[in-house]
Amino acid sequence: MIRIKEEEEIGFYKPLNADSSDDSVKFQVTTNLSAFEEADSVKVKPNPYKHFSHLFNAYTKHYNPKYNRSGNLFRRQFKRKPINTENYFRQVVLYIHNNPVHHGFADHPIEYPWSSYQTCISIKPTRLKRETVIGWFDNLANFKVLHEQKVEYLKIENWLEI
Repeated sequence: MIRIKEEEEIGFYKPLNADSSDDSVKFQVTTNLSAFEEADSVKVKPNPYKHFSHLFNAYTKHYNPKYNRSGNLFRRQFKRKPINTENYFRQVVLYIHNNPVHHGFADHPIEYPWSSYQTCISIKPTRLKRETVIGWFDNLANFKVLHEQKVEYLKIENWLEI
């Protein structure tokens, strides 16, 4: 799950010397979107979907030759679904954290080292918005209790429409 920042949070690159004949155009980060309203201005506005496409393509181009293989690495395209309610958010978090358990990689989400579950319950510094995630579950104790419950994957997959 990812959160795409609002436009005001991202910051865009606007050219400092766009009218210059110099070939080296320098950029400044800005959150002032009014500069992009002008018809003749250069727009460099991030597109998160393209970034993910580039990430997956670059990874595939590295992985395939390294392991002497070709073709797609991923069975199906990842799905993009907006999360609009607290309940939906909680269910997605539970689904993601329990996925390694469901597929037999671990007996509990805490045992899977590539999960954010450990980061959520830890006290170590992190860039993850830990307090925000735990807050969606009311508190840490409730977060842990809900992760202990058996997850009915087919029921959740149908409800999440994945």
